[in-house]
Amino acid sequence: MTIFPRSFLWRTILMILVPLVISQLIIAQAFFGNHWRRVHETMAGALTGEVVTMLRLLDDDPEMATAMARDVRINLSIHERLNRPARNDNNSREVEKLATNLNARISAPVSVFMDRANRLVFIDVPRSGEIVTFATSLRRVYSTSTEVFIIWLFAAVLIVCILIAPLVVLHVRSIKKIAAAAHMFGRGLDAPGFKPSGSKEIREAAHALITMKERLNRYNRTRTDMLNAVSHDLKTPLTRMRLAVETNSASRENLLHDIDRLADMVNGYLAFARGEISEVEEEISMPPILLRLARDAAPDKEIITNFPDVPSDFYARPTALARAFQNIIENAARHAKSKIEITETDLPEQIEITIDDDGRGIPVDRRADAMRPFVRLDESRSESTGGTGLGLSIAQTAIENHGGQILLEDSPLGGLRVRVILPI
Repeated sequence: MTIFPRSFLWRTILMILVPLVISQLIIAQAFFGNHWRRVHETMAGALTGEVVTMLRLLDDDPEMATAMARDVRINLSIHERLNRPARNDNNSREVEKLATNLNARISAPVSVFMDRANRLVFIDVPRSGEIVTFATSLRRVYSTSTEVFIIWLFAAVLIVCILIAPLVVLHVRSIKKIAAAAHMFGRGLDAPGFKPSGSKEIREAAHALITMKERLNRYNRTRTDMLNAVSHDLKTPLTRMRLAVETNSASRENLLHDIDRLADMVNGYLAFARGEISEVEEEISMPPILLRLARDAAPDKEIITNFPDVPSDFYARPTALARAFQNIIENAARHAKSKIEITETDLPEQIEITIDDDGRGIPVDRRADAMRPFVRLDESRSESTGGTGLGLSIAQTAIENHGGQILLEDSPLGGLRVRVILPI
């Protein structure tokens, strides 16, 4: 059994309530406790002085004592006997200080009695076979304002709890939605209607969860596409080779062509798999890498570069990032007519790299398919150009692993623009 609650709601309330209550107790004890004591000492001392003065006047001028009692709102009376309780209230919290002061200044034993119902206090002083009684309001010796203030002090804690409870409930509700969505995602299901809500940090966590779900979905689709592609792409040339051998119609050139085709496919699959292998990050600058890749990929094309005078350095996985841009630039070189333009724009928190070509481009409605692995766009880029449909997918995986984005847009040169955004 644990004392500390397991619920985030109650833990949050306790984290607010406990420090608030402790601080109120310290304030009440350190400040109001001393204040309360000083106030009661002052009030008890004032009333004690009045009683002692009136007792002295009774010996010399009874009428003056009566007048004084009337002026200070004290009822002065003298009795031979009084029907009082056997036990006085000298030790009570309200009049203890008054009884102590009176017994210290008056030689006769003083008894103090209270009528709490009517908020009255009676002071009985024995004197020469008589009992002099002073009756006055209990407020003369005991102030309830401090107690009321302390009550309101702790009532404020309750009010704070009532006010923050709905906010905490909303906060917890957002976290519960994320937990429920994560549970659904973990079972391979969707969470219909799940939208980020709550504070900025919770919304960021929800967006991260959605992004993770999308990447997992893409990962699963990729594996399915890979199996389909392997079964289709490898089966066709193998069947053709088997048939050619069995019918004795195989030529060396055709077999070598099919073998090269199979090797390209296998290399593409391996490159795609290597895109998920971890690598140590290093500080790099993109212009030298981009320029080298462009020269290697398109020696027969015009290469235009627009790089900053002092390009930004940032930490990245150089091999994975170089492989990503190699695929993008080779793709541009394969389909460009004569020109490729590479531009880097440095911003405070990110860099943008665009690769433009003057080829045929990709139709807008086919660009999403172009990012899928093992998909070749026969309409715009025929199978004669080679490849397994993995180039842009490998680039997308590597760039997203760096926290970036890859976008396909229309190029000012007339072909395709690939825009890559990388955080720095």
